[in-house]
Amino acid sequence: MSGAERAHLATLWEEIADLEHTLRYVDAGGYRTRVLDIAGASPKAQTVVLASGTSGHIEAWTQNVRAFAQAGFRVVGYDYPGHGYTALADHPLEIRDYEEHLLALLDALGLDRVHLAGESLGGWLALKFAPKHPERLRTVILSAPGGRVIGEPQLDRTQSVSAKAVSEPTFENVKKRLQVVIHDPRNITDELVRVRRAIYARDGFSMANVSALREPERRWRNRVTDDDFSAVPVPALMVWTDNEPTGDEAEGERLCGLIPDGEYLLVRGAAHWPQWEGAAEFNAAAVAFLQKHA
Repeated sequence: MSGAERAHLATLWEEIADLEHTLRYVDAGGYRTRVLDIAGASPKAQTVVLASGTSGHIEAWTQNVRAFAQAGFRVVGYDYPGHGYTALADHPLEIRDYEEHLLALLDALGLDRVHLAGESLGGWLALKFAPKHPERLRTVILSAPGGRVIGEPQLDRTQSVSAKAVSEPTFENVKKRLQVVIHDPRNITDELVRVRRAIYARDGFSMANVSALREPERRWRNRVTDDDFSAVPVPALMVWTDNEPTGDEAEGERLCGLIPDGEYLLVRGAAHWPQWEGAAEFNAAAVAFLQKHA
């Protein structure tokens, strides 16, 4: 991201203030679920559902919601159980929990078929959800999807900084947690840190429950394999970066090549949040992809 772009990283309110929207709570599978719903260009507009990463929340998509909305799509962002401001989870969450919650959310909102955009854990969820529920999806956008087992030491660092960010949710500790996913610390806005700091400081918030998929045994039984990429039944946009901690550029291209109807976008100068650090490029490619398959 150039210096000019960096100076214009927007707040969520700037992005949605003049758009018709609601921020509300709905019951999805028994969880009081926080939902940002931005109206589409018409009542029949197709819907893009945004799924965030581990311990993430709606605000991870701040730099993207406006682009989707201005392209005419209805935009729905939501927080998983235990994440953001959705009701806390009382057990370690596995992929089936996220799948069941997403399905319940789609039913609660009366959404038949959607475009599902997932970053990190959201991409992992999309890869597992799509073959089981192809009738509920139009396309998927996989933004630095997680879930592969690669013996990465990065996971140890993530667990360490995540635990400290929750036990001592200072501004600096939470910013260090975000530096795991954002390549250039100058791209971490104060708003993003403060929102996440408030979430981590919630009474009863459990990083152990929301980050349970980092435990080796649990990760193994929920893992993403090459077969999962090969099984994606709908068109997919695969977004990778030149600083992705789970694999180099060639690996991203290889994984995309496994998808029957896959398109590939490489965002440079980013790490695990291409939708944030490479927002302009990401938005242009994602909107073009969605319009192509609308």
